[in-house]
Amino acid sequence: MPVLVINVDHVATLRQQRLGKEPDPLTAAHMAELAGARGIIVHLREDRRHIQDHDVELMARTLKTRLHLEMAATEEMRSIALSCETRQPHMVCLVPEKREELTTEGGLAVAGREAFLKDYLAPVHAAGILSSLFIEADEAQVRAAAAIGCPYIELHTGHFADAPTRAAQRAERDKIVRAIGLARSLGLSVNLGHGLNYDNIYDFAEVPGISEFSIGHSIVARAVLTGFERAVADMAAIIARFPA
Repeated sequence: MPVLVINVDHVATLRQQRLGKEPDPLTAAHMAELAGARGIIVHLREDRRHIQDHDVELMARTLKTRLHLEMAATEEMRSIALSCETRQPHMVCLVPEKREELTTEGGLAVAGREAFLKDYLAPVHAAGILSSLFIEADEAQVRAAAAIGCPYIELHTGHFADAPTRAAQRAERDKIVRAIGLARSLGLSVNLGHGLNYDNIYDFAEVPGISEFSIGHSIVARAVLTGFERAVADMAAIIARFPA
C-alpha cells in the first residue's frame, strides 16, 4: 500500500522569517514520524530560503524513518548528500530550481540530458543512495528516467491540483495514471507529489502502483490550526485506507 512521506520545508520557512530557532523542522519531523509518516523530505535549496545545511545533518543523524533529500543537480548538492557524517540520505530526488520561484513549478527536464544525469548520479548510486527524478507525467520524461537507471520517479501533481475545473482536473489525473502505468511497465517505482491535500488525494485512492505520497504544504497549513501530530495522523489515516 502507498505510504505518506512528509515535507517539512515550510516549517523551516516560518522559522526563517525571524532567522530564529522556532519552529524547529527537526522537531516537526520527529512528530511526523510518531504520527505515522514513513519518511521525511527536505529540499536544500541553493539560496537556503528554508532548510539549512545543519537541518539536513541533524535529520540524517536522528530520524528513525527515511530521509529524502530534494536538491538541484549541482556539484555542491551532490557533495552535501555524500558527506553527511553519520548517515547518508535514503534517497535523493533531483528537482528543477529557480531563484525567482515561490516553490518548484514543474518537472525536471530529463529527456535529452540522460548522459549528464546518469554521470551525475553515478557517485550517488555507488554510495548506496537511492535516486528519484521529479518529472512531469510525460511519456518522453518517464522513458528518459528509466534509461538513466533511477529506481524511482516522482510525478509532478501540481497541474492536477491547480486545474481550474473538474474536467481539467480529471484530464490531468488521467495523464498521471497513464504515466504511472508506463513507469511501472519499465520497472520504475512511482511517487506522487506537489499540491496534494486532504481533498484531492482521494482522486488517487483507487490508482495502483503508487509507492509514496509526498505532501508538505497542506499538512503544515492544517497543523497551524489543529497541531502537527493531528495533521499528519489525519493524512496518514486517509492513505492507510487506499488499496495496494
